[in-house]
Amino acid sequence: MKLTGSQMVIECLLKEGVHTIFGYPGGAILPFYQTLPQYPQLRHILVRHEQGATHAADGFSRATGKIGVAVATSGPGATNMVTGLATALMDSSPLIAITGQVARSAIGKDAFQETDVTGVTMPVTKHNYLVMDAKDIPRIMREAFYIAQTGRPGPVLIDIPKDVQQELAEFVWPEIVDLAGYKPLSEVPHAQVKKAAELINESHRPLILAGHGVTISGAFHELRELAEKAQIPVVTTLLGISSFPESHVLHVGMPGMHGTAYANYAIDSADVLIAIGMRFDDRVTGKLSEFAPHAKVIHIDIDPAEIGKNIKVDVPIVGDVKPVLKAMLPSIAKKTHTEWVSQISLWRKEHPLHLRDTKGIQQQYVIQKIQEVTKGNGIIVTGVGQHQMWAAQYFKSDMPGTFISSGGLGTMGFEVPAAMGAQVGRPDMTVWSIAGDGGFQMTMSELGTMAQEKIPVKFAIMNNGYLGMVRQWQEVFYQKQYVATPLFNPDFVKLAEAYGMLGLRVTEKSEVIPAIKAAMNYPGPVLVDFRVVEDDNVFPMIAPGTSVKQMIEEKESLVAMEDPPEASS
Repeated sequence: MKLTGSQMVIECLLKEGVHTIFGYPGGAILPFYQTLPQYPQLRHILVRHEQGATHAADGFSRATGKIGVAVATSGPGATNMVTGLATALMDSSPLIAITGQVARSAIGKDAFQETDVTGVTMPVTKHNYLVMDAKDIPRIMREAFYIAQTGRPGPVLIDIPKDVQQELAEFVWPEIVDLAGYKPLSEVPHAQVKKAAELINESHRPLILAGHGVTISGAFHELRELAEKAQIPVVTTLLGISSFPESHVLHVGMPGMHGTAYANYAIDSADVLIAIGMRFDDRVTGKLSEFAPHAKVIHIDIDPAEIGKNIKVDVPIVGDVKPVLKAMLPSIAKKTHTEWVSQISLWRKEHPLHLRDTKGIQQQYVIQKIQEVTKGNGIIVTGVGQHQMWAAQYFKSDMPGTFISSGGLGTMGFEVPAAMGAQVGRPDMTVWSIAGDGGFQMTMSELGTMAQEKIPVKFAIMNNGYLGMVRQWQEVFYQKQYVATPLFNPDFVKLAEAYGMLGLRVTEKSEVIPAIKAAMNYPGPVLVDFRVVEDDNVFPMIAPGTSVKQMIEEKESLVAMEDPPEASS
């Protein structure tokens, strides 16, 4: 059967189970767009910016466990995707980006809207392709989906010249993918698993450090069984949040720079650290030489490059988290670790998270009330900054895989399109986007997409008139020199109304719960402008290059620093 290149692309998408794509048309991708009406079963969502398409595909992927797809034209359309691709790569999120390219005869001649897209995106994709023959499209599409979702997941880009999209060729679907040099590990290393189980059984103060890999692998049940069988407390990284029920008695909290004090004390005192699907990011470890100083380390990760990269590992296990934990569980002895669990409970009482008594509305208070009204039954998507850390601290996620945020790259603006993608992927769930007033304005044009497509995301804008986390660092490390951090914001309520959305403004604590309930009861997208305290800071705080011993727990404990913190540990 002969098809055009564009028809082949869509046939491949459908064969891979894709029914929704996010994109923005342009000259070099027009043959693909003009083919879309032939396939009404494929839903196209017109974003307002190509960065929005990649973040939306990313949010869709994280919420569903399926591969998200983003489409753009050549040149600026493709380069606008770079931030979204880098975000997905850092957080191991599988997505496919399809870009148009100038015709083959024009490549390398500085044609209108020509860019070396494969060259530009090589550092921010797991793999990429330039398709030079239409007959190769089925094979390349099949390989791209396979690469994106196997091993350590990540984004794959396929760049297709305009004339290749128009070219006729025989459509041959490859049932089997066999890539020389790419052999994701599938076997469980049983000898290493046995060593890990022995070390866990001998431990007195074991601690699980659960990361995003648990969610990606779908190992929620196995993680819980391990923790409960041996009564091992569980710390969850930022992207590990919602991999273990936060209401569970063994859940300790988030570690690191803005983690709970008791989670950091637990890491500091543990004798065995079981790191599962996490990569020892600098925001977790702080000063490497003082991280978990008393612990032997078991590290389970699907990416061999991550093991031993930052932290010395005693028992390395390269493999997919779910089958590895499944293989480990029969060898784990039932224990109580009563004294250890009691010690962590004591730290929790002595070093709790707490709200300051203020006249104004604190972001933490808003997040707590969203938690109460939703009963934790929903998906939370955050941007980056203070609101992100407070959402991690105060929103208790019990449902698996329901906390979505930009971790590794720390992408402001992620919260708007990613929430849109998550809502499209999970129309059965309520999606709340916890947004900073700075990050929100980076991608707020996607409100137009949500209004047009009737995507009912609920936005909680934490409007403090500042780039909050930058302002906090300027207060703590730069003698309160607030350079380029005060924000002039639009009237967010009028903005929502201009898009035909419901807009609400909250200026008093008494209005917080009614506004949240009103948003929940409204069938379409809603924007709630919460006017929050301007000068609040996130605590605890461990400055870069320092350790638990230098942790700041209260604003009153701040000591002016002569120099900025170390850039690295």
